[in-house]
Amino acid sequence: MNRLILGDGLMGSELVKLTGWDFISRKKNHIDFVNLDSYKHYLCDYDEVINCIANCDTYDTDRQKHWDVNYKGVVDLVDFMKDNEKKLIHYSTDYVYSNSKTDVSEQDVPVHCENWYGYTKLLGDAYVQLKLDNHLIIRGTHKPKPFKYEKAFINQIGNFDYVDEIAKINVKLIESGVVGIYNVGTELKTMYDLARKTNTKVKPVNEKFHDTMPNDITMNLGKLDEFFE
Repeated sequence: MNRLILGDGLMGSELVKLTGWDFISRKKNHIDFVNLDSYKHYLCDYDEVINCIANCDTYDTDRQKHWDVNYKGVVDLVDFMKDNEKKLIHYSTDYVYSNSKTDVSEQDVPVHCENWYGYTKLLGDAYVQLKLDNHLIIRGTHKPKPFKYEKAFINQIGNFDYVDEIAKINVKLIESGVVGIYNVGTELKTMYDLARKTNTKVKPVNEKFHDTMPNDITMNLGKLDEFFE
């Protein structure tokens, strides 16, 4: 199967390191994700495209920036993939489950996290599901390794992990050919628990970085567990 990665950020770079799959990016190829004409010619030779591009500035209040990348760019890409009968692997986020119930599954109703990031990512997911049968949506959070901040939240809990751990799971899902939505993560932990694995000097904090920071982004990983059985 011929695969192309869009983006060379945290996850894109890790996937390239693990697999050697081809990739394109703004830095390497001068593409503009919001302008499909700037990169669609790269897609023609590939059966599957893995979209790792997003505006991940979680608390940025500029609606248009999130809207353009996380929704409009996704819409144009999906339409191209459908017209050319290709599979899209699309990276979403566990933030779409914020303010939903604890231990939320892929079948539960996601509720956006009161910021443009979560809202536009959810809209992008919906368009993928609506328009393209041959898709894989991966929801979760991956962090750079080692943990680079001085403080970590003890009041934020979820299934997040370091990018190398999450990427290994993602590669197995992608190579298996599964379709649909998968929650991807590891055992339940606080952000402080995760930080301590690579930074013993990190300090615990019990506060909110921003008013819309979600405290509970736990996901039900039952579907993922079944995949590995």
